[in-house]
Amino acid sequence: MATGGLEIGRINIAARGVGIARRALKESIKYSQQRSTMGKPICEHQAIQLKLGEMAAKTRASELLVEDAARAYDTGARVDMEAGMAKYFATETAAEAAFEAMRIHGGNGYSKEYPIERLYRDAPLLCIGEGTNEMQRIVIARQLIARNRI
Repeated sequence: MATGGLEIGRINIAARGVGIARRALKESIKYSQQRSTMGKPICEHQAIQLKLGEMAAKTRASELLVEDAARAYDTGARVDMEAGMAKYFATETAAEAAFEAMRIHGGNGYSKEYPIERLYRDAPLLCIGEGTNEMQRIVIARQLIARNRI
């Protein structure tokens, strides 16, 4: 019962991470289309495109890990590795996406007028809840070893 509670909790936290990453990406795309420097929207600058591309890829990977963990959980099997992977990756992605969104928004990212300020504040907490991300890596490694005994 206890491990099942942790598993669903970790999947829940991972899903929250996906939500933060999605919102950070969405707000960053919107802002980068509206904000101009050197006569063009900042979304046309390669440096911003690199950030948006990485945010998009990691957000999608997080979505897939959460979906995989949730499907596995629904089978009733033990899914501590899958839940740990989803929690670890999605929450790290959320923190990175919020940080990059803050950088894209510049000083406006600190303003409560933009949702980035809240995302930037909330994202790091997900890396701690339901077991720190350091602990998740240990859970993942232990399960990898246990599932691949020779």
